[in-house]
Amino acid sequence: MDHHFVTAMEKALGWDGPRELGAAFARGTIEDLDLLDRLLNPRKLLDLVMRRSVTTPQFRIFQDGAELHPGRYIHPSVTRRGQAIPMADMHRVGALMREGCTMVLDEVDFFDPAMEATCRALQWWARELVQVNAYLTTQDASGFKLHWDDHDTVIVQLAGHKSWEVRDTSRKAPMYRDSAPNSEPSDEIVWQGVMEPGDVMHIPRGFWHQATRDDQGDGYSLHATFGIVKRVGVNWLAWLADQARTQELFRYDLDRWNAPGQWDGQQQLLADAVAEMATKLTPQDFLDARERERLAARHVPATGLFGKPAGVVCITDFEPVIEQHGDIVDVLAAGKKLTFAGKAYPALALLLSGHPVDTADAAQKTGVDVEQLAEILLKEELCTELTPALSSAYTGLVTTGTS
Repeated sequence: MDHHFVTAMEKALGWDGPRELGAAFARGTIEDLDLLDRLLNPRKLLDLVMRRSVTTPQFRIFQDGAELHPGRYIHPSVTRRGQAIPMADMHRVGALMREGCTMVLDEVDFFDPAMEATCRALQWWARELVQVNAYLTTQDASGFKLHWDDHDTVIVQLAGHKSWEVRDTSRKAPMYRDSAPNSEPSDEIVWQGVMEPGDVMHIPRGFWHQATRDDQGDGYSLHATFGIVKRVGVNWLAWLADQARTQELFRYDLDRWNAPGQWDGQQQLLADAVAEMATKLTPQDFLDARERERLAARHVPATGLFGKPAGVVCITDFEPVIEQHGDIVDVLAAGKKLTFAGKAYPALALLLSGHPVDTADAAQKTGVDVEQLAEILLKEELCTELTPALSSAYTGLVTTGTS
């Protein structure tokens, strides 16, 4: 999927593909401010918060370095039938913003189609899961205290200014669930300065950082943090353990009452089987299986009740694998393997490109019955109908797939 933000991010950071993700701290600037406004701006963020039921921990507000009780800004909206629906009290939210606070909305991609499409493009690029959180800080409020994240992040300053301090790691490759705590910050400052609109920063996992506006005075800052969780060796081992369930040997009880010699025999059998399995099932096998077996993201189901769709778009979390084998084509994605006639390849490549596709236009250009192919991909949930809201998510961010 050719997504303008992904291209602009790579250029700003000096990257050529995702290989540098997690390798080292990096900074740069995206010159196209219109692209940033297309992603998110303060007014759009507040509109998202206002029009949806929001609760903690997805929606939080911080003041003076501490998280406020949600009762101060979330108020149950009671329907005429007495049902209480938690909604942001925008009057109170506005008052807190005037005083100075940091408002956090996690998983903006869950609420906004443009951010959803952007995260999907990043997932196809990085071949890892991505979510985006938004941070709106007003006046001279401080942000989170010095901390580290258990995943790599790409931070984009969308509007306003904010001061940052980034420090090196104090524990190599720390994890959320780890064998030892990681609570002592490093003393080595990697970068310190002010993020301005368009600035992009990559903070690898484990790097300590903090951001604030306490030195900026009146004004505001809005930045988006794209969190990208890469797989580690532990994930491969956990996957191997799941694969072991297919072997009868690993389903037997561990017989603690065996004589020492008998126990040693069972242990050796298990150790040999583990070694053989680790040789046959490589980390690459694990990564491939994960991408191909993950079900598609949430989407509007293809019911057929409202007529045939004029446009479709692929919504798998990872780019589908399309393989040509002589006169047939296999598509592997979302836990499925679909087989088509070889002549369908050009149309399939277009429909599964991640770009929105006008089916009539695509049929004219490819000479293939694109409508029938689209119907199959909709039924198998590799694609979804291009609704007006979803279509708007791609406008100005990706091209329309027509050839």
